[in-house]
Amino acid sequence: MPLISISLRKGTTPEYRRLVSEALHASMVDVLKIPRDDQFHVFHEVTDDNFVMQPVVFGIPRSRRTLFIQLSFNERSAAQKAELFRAIVDNLRLHAGVPEEDVMLMAVETVRENWWAAGRVVDPATGYDERMTDVPHLPNAPRLPRLPDARHLPHLPDARHLPDAPHLSDVRGDSDR
Repeated sequence: MPLISISLRKGTTPEYRRLVSEALHASMVDVLKIPRDDQFHVFHEVTDDNFVMQPVVFGIPRSRRTLFIQLSFNERSAAQKAELFRAIVDNLRLHAGVPEEDVMLMAVETVRENWWAAGRVVDPATGYDERMTDVPHLPNAPRLPRLPDARHLPHLPDARHLPDAPHLSDVRGDSDR
């Protein structure tokens, strides 16, 4: 059950936040192989005086549209996190019109036993949701049979088919740059 918190400046549209959420979720489904219905995103829109950031961070100019995204999930390899970060940046650019320089990401990893949700069934061999089929296994744990990929069931939308992103002028004013 990954939890994603997105902090951004106040004044975005519901459509923009939906596109950001869909881009993030598509990345999580594609890279971390989480179930399609395992989506929990919280947006924190804050006023300018509560979003304190230098106009140039790490030597790169940042706009007022900068997003700070905190990802909370179980332990993943450095390679998998790098792949996830790249997918998030790419999907945000393609589907929500967010430039790479306006994305700041941080992963917070917790041990698997720190997560609970009613109805969730954890596979004791992996410590992950039993519906996840591509997760690291504990040493000497038996491999379980692969379950069908829920993204291909007819009643669930495929994350790869996100709507086209709106033109940037539709989601930000000219004064935002």
